[in-house]
Amino acid sequence: MIIEPRMRGFICLTAHPKGAEQNVKNQIEYVKSKGKIEGAKKVLVIGASTGFGLASRITSAFGSDAATIGVFFEKPPMEGKTASPGWYNSAAFETEAHKAGLYAKSINGDAFSNEVKRETLDLIKADLGQVDLIIYSLASPVRTNPNTGITHRSVLKPIGNIYTNKTVDFHTGKVSEISIEPSKEDDIENTVAVMGGEDWQMWIDALKAENLLADGATTVAYSYIGPSLTEPVYRKGTIGRAKDHLEATAFAITDSLKDVNGKAYVSVNKALVTQASSAIPVIPLYISLLYKIMKEEGVHEGTIEQIQRLYQERLFTGNEIPTDDKGRIRIDDWEMRDDIQEKVAVLWEKATTENLSELGDLEGYRKDFYNLFGFDVEGVDYKLDTNEMVNIESLQ
Repeated sequence: MIIEPRMRGFICLTAHPKGAEQNVKNQIEYVKSKGKIEGAKKVLVIGASTGFGLASRITSAFGSDAATIGVFFEKPPMEGKTASPGWYNSAAFETEAHKAGLYAKSINGDAFSNEVKRETLDLIKADLGQVDLIIYSLASPVRTNPNTGITHRSVLKPIGNIYTNKTVDFHTGKVSEISIEPSKEDDIENTVAVMGGEDWQMWIDALKAENLLADGATTVAYSYIGPSLTEPVYRKGTIGRAKDHLEATAFAITDSLKDVNGKAYVSVNKALVTQASSAIPVIPLYISLLYKIMKEEGVHEGTIEQIQRLYQERLFTGNEIPTDDKGRIRIDDWEMRDDIQEKVAVLWEKATTENLSELGDLEGYRKDFYNLFGFDVEGVDYKLDTNEMVNIESLQ
């Protein structure tokens, strides 16, 4: 079939297998070009099919020759209907890993569930014995707690007051003002239940209980802080409370891992175009301005560049991992440079529908967005008939 992007709001309903494959190959080549990293050799990535999770799996495998198990929840293809992008990403990753002689197996299912945890533990036990790095990179808006059966839904809202600011529809380039109503009584609790650290802790507890953590095992979860511009709706809003909980959980996990000399960290990463960030009001405008400035300054990073630097310059230097005063790894350091943020703030005040294409990098934002779904990737002929029925080798 000829596969084209089909949009509904901020979501693309189709994905291109060849584009996803090329995207994965590009990330692999980037990691290989940066040289070997003396990193972990047996790696579990929870949320492994897109974004930072996929980049972590690629960097572990092709930077450190690691065996990887990836857990994700993706929609397989049906005749005449494409899979979700993460399915095609994972298929391409496994194919390339196996070509390189690397162990790579995947589990497709709800990572919040006890059943998927059980399946993962059994696979580790059977094939790897233990793992020495666990990356936690889930980004779901809904979670059913496996112990209570209660389904929680996260919301992106300010706390206390209505938040009003600029935003952009990145499809049309229209800059407008948006107001977001403050959270209600259960919103914070539900958002923390979905996006906080409870499930991360449950994963680590389950692994530890069955002696599947190697001595000195490290676990890393990903977070974001962002600038003062987005603070009311992000870091000081409902999602910020969830991130606070995630960061507090790192200390609790570290405490629980003392007897295996293990440690838990939260890595605060850079603002990037993801399916989640595209749906957050204000963020697309901020990112388009940020991209423009960081590219001009020569410090722009995409997902794979960010994670490769995290591994090479933070996690696996042979020295103690550097953290800020709250114990967090800061790989958002280039984004949060004072000079970068001052320039963003100036452009923010000036940005309008008429001048955004000049002031910001809306084209770069759009390209990154379409790349998430395997579209607009260089070297792919989108006019060709493409087989949507792609298998993931270990799931056949």
